[in-house]
Amino acid sequence: MELEQLRSGRFDQAEDDQTQLHQPLPTPSLCHPCQPLTSLQSGCPLLPCQSLGGMAFLGSTVWRAVSAVRPPLSPLCRVSAHSYSSDQTQEKSVPYEKTLKQEGGVQGPTKPLPRSADAVVIGGGSLGCQTIYHLAKMGMTNVVLLERDRLTAGTTWHTAGLLWQLRPSDVEVELLAHTRNVISRDLEQETGLHTGWIQNGGLFIASNKQRLDEYKRLMSLGKVYGIESYVLSPAETKDLYPLMNVDDLYGTLYVPKDGTMDPAGTCTTLTRAATARGATVIENCPVTGIQVRADDLGVKRVKAVETPHGTIETSCVVNCAGVWAPKLGDMAGVKVPLVAMHHAYVVTERIDGIQNMPNVRDHDASVYLRLQGDALSVGGYEANPVFWDEVSDKFAFSLFDLDWDVFMQHIEGAINRVPALEQTGIKSTVCGPESFTADHKPLMGEAPEVRGFFLGCGFNSAGMMLGGGCGRELAHWIIHGRPEKDMYGYDIRRFHHSLTANSLWIRERSHESYAKNYSVVFPYDEPLASRNMRKDPFHEVLTEQGCVFQERHGWERPGWFNKEAPAPLVSYDYYGAYDTQRNENYKYNQLLGKEYTFDFPPHHDVIKSECLSCRHGVAVFNMSYFGKFYLTGPDAKKAADWLFTADVNKKPGSTVYTCMLNKMGGVEADLTVSRLAPGTANLPLAPESNGDAYYLAIGGGVAEHNWNHIRTVLQDHGLQCQLTDHSEDMGMISVQGPKSRQVLQEVLDADLSNEAFPFSTHQVVNAAGHQVRAMRLSFVGELGWELHIPKASCLPVYHAVMAAGAKHGIINSGYRAIDSLSIEKGYRHWHADLRPDDTPLEAGLAFTCKMKSSIPFLGRGRLEKQKEEGLRRRIVCFTIDDHIPLLGLEAVFRNGVPVGHLRRGEYGFYVDKSMGMGYIRNPDGGVVTPDFIKTGDFTLERMGVTYQAKAHLRSPFDPENKRIKGIYA
Repeated sequence: MELEQLRSGRFDQAEDDQTQLHQPLPTPSLCHPCQPLTSLQSGCPLLPCQSLGGMAFLGSTVWRAVSAVRPPLSPLCRVSAHSYSSDQTQEKSVPYEKTLKQEGGVQGPTKPLPRSADAVVIGGGSLGCQTIYHLAKMGMTNVVLLERDRLTAGTTWHTAGLLWQLRPSDVEVELLAHTRNVISRDLEQETGLHTGWIQNGGLFIASNKQRLDEYKRLMSLGKVYGIESYVLSPAETKDLYPLMNVDDLYGTLYVPKDGTMDPAGTCTTLTRAATARGATVIENCPVTGIQVRADDLGVKRVKAVETPHGTIETSCVVNCAGVWAPKLGDMAGVKVPLVAMHHAYVVTERIDGIQNMPNVRDHDASVYLRLQGDALSVGGYEANPVFWDEVSDKFAFSLFDLDWDVFMQHIEGAINRVPALEQTGIKSTVCGPESFTADHKPLMGEAPEVRGFFLGCGFNSAGMMLGGGCGRELAHWIIHGRPEKDMYGYDIRRFHHSLTANSLWIRERSHESYAKNYSVVFPYDEPLASRNMRKDPFHEVLTEQGCVFQERHGWERPGWFNKEAPAPLVSYDYYGAYDTQRNENYKYNQLLGKEYTFDFPPHHDVIKSECLSCRHGVAVFNMSYFGKFYLTGPDAKKAADWLFTADVNKKPGSTVYTCMLNKMGGVEADLTVSRLAPGTANLPLAPESNGDAYYLAIGGGVAEHNWNHIRTVLQDHGLQCQLTDHSEDMGMISVQGPKSRQVLQEVLDADLSNEAFPFSTHQVVNAAGHQVRAMRLSFVGELGWELHIPKASCLPVYHAVMAAGAKHGIINSGYRAIDSLSIEKGYRHWHADLRPDDTPLEAGLAFTCKMKSSIPFLGRGRLEKQKEEGLRRRIVCFTIDDHIPLLGLEAVFRNGVPVGHLRRGEYGFYVDKSMGMGYIRNPDGGVVTPDFIKTGDFTLERMGVTYQAKAHLRSPFDPENKRIKGIYA
């Protein structure tokens, strides 16, 4: 399709939408001179403004001179260049008191409070309105939304409302697609009201090859979801956007069906649609307390919501309070780990020729340009955002003074991209609070502390964009106990409980996530903020040996080993913001920077060495970050039967690989469960037990999620069990490879022969004079043992293993090697190859399910139905002969038709090929049979380039599983 055709077809629609949305209304009475930008809709402004009296954009040199003479800028601009927080603008300076609220103020709630409700949603912003709309649409109509002021009064009203369809996450692409459908289609069909959606397209700017490569990855993923996008040359970009400077461009990504949302129009229409289905929306009704009760098992549950105007009995509260969510959480004893920051944009005067242009994200300049009728809104993300530490409950339809010292960098970037801005006036500034989280992802799901208390907050300025998809998933979570999609990346349980109460961790990580929001998303990036929060006993000795750590769940786990010099982690420097001294010659950061590529990294050969040492000799892996739980009590066997897909009730001394499912058959976890013999306590190696007892070893990055899944199932079924966590009390090393038996036979006092110590068994043995639990298992497809070691014994045992292995060439290896070795063997990684929306049958893990027995287990019914009907998708391993890296998100085509995408990609050093794993669907919706895989011609699209691929239903590496049995040719 020609660009001119794209433009003409899109612009007609956009022009119509803008005509409808931006019709002027009479000028309201203001508290100070100001030209209103847009209409007021349903009591809420479409766009706020703080007047700058036509102050012009100036060249950067002049701006710096003006910055030194602050008073002439504007009486509204207060300087706080290096302060962490600032006060809100005084109410008299905000032109909303007389225009957005009734004269004299509204006394009391807008509707009577019901005595009870099935759910109470608190907060009338984007997420609150989307959640109550979807709850009502799914049939839960006895629901109430409480807003302390008026709808959108907190942070939603001043949002820019941008919607970009492509993100480096398949789940987020699906969430955004639903939001777009709700805003652009569903609501108008249901209510007859226009939400204010404008489809003017989106344009991502690339100033270097890496950035354009990132956009090409998005384009390839978008093809799987039918999202139209085009990579444009600088010349084509100029044709599309004539006002743009393209001299420094490498290229752009153009998505014609991106657009802009109106927060007021959207929320008004959502609540109207919800109330039409029976939901109740009450404004001017602040929440003053959350009542919590303890049930017969001592489990805390929501009981009621208190307001100055009455109490609503309910078993479900949904915290959609945005910046104010932590205060609401405090009422119920729930930790809500987010921080509030100032987030700003400015609105220009009229710009000739800007009408109907697409919205722009110039990531390398950290700036966005949002079309605002015949003007632009200009904003972005800076390295020195202003924290709002003293969050005020009286902050409604309010703004802060814009700190020009902080915002100036965005103006410079905007002028470079659209030079016409240099001579364009600023009509208004918008600086309001937004909530930000440690990983720039929302906080959703049921809080671990209180049953029935759900989170829908911390949306990092993306509440409008993600609101529709997340509102639907949250509603499904509340009604059915889990979301439909894989929402683990947003689930509050992704954070360890020791971190969610750590204010320094929240602040540092949230700052870094904010500052890096527009950075290229590389597959192996790691945070610099709040490192060394959880360290195992091996940390120091591995640091000395050059370990380059990865952070997971607060733990430092080995990534790979740098042979040149140690790379210790140091305190966070805020990237030099707030007068913080930058960390000079920071080795870890320098090594991390070498990972910033979509090609093989410089240390590719180092990881190769770690992998092949394991395949041909012996390697030791520090896996101490694993979760280590004991399940005991009178109902432990009953709980184990119900929780675990495999039959774990074999004789004591057995260890079984198994899954845990949700009721839809999705995999909530994969883990090993070891049956223990009854006996007295020998902690941390064994709990006291008079009956059935089990030792659970779980991937450390998801331990909190696993803990809460187990606990929730026990509570829901009233099972009398004790679940105890000894993750911090034990270290864990895994010795793997053909020579592992020779090494460990010198260290352990047990017979390690196949007959005496078979695969999938465990024993408590002595290692260099210290008791350890040894398990014969492998996560890399080799002969090997795990040693679970009491904390005080970790270093002596480790040194004994390394000494015994010296003559065999033993080396330390990290998780980068594990990633490669595991995909080579075809082993699954949870939250990559396995997710809560994948079943074991789809994932090729039917062998973990006790389907031939009559023992019921959670999710079994769904698996039986799926087995009967046939699989509509299944996991497939792919290899390519081209020497290029596969990183995940590559589109998969069968006979030229998109059928899925890779979840994970690595290089297999033993087979010497790039490998990937992904789920494949039949385009006609039919069953995906083995023949469907075998007879297809498969290709992978990586960054817009197509590569021939070979599909494998089983891993090409050791398909007969001889090596884990110690059988080496």
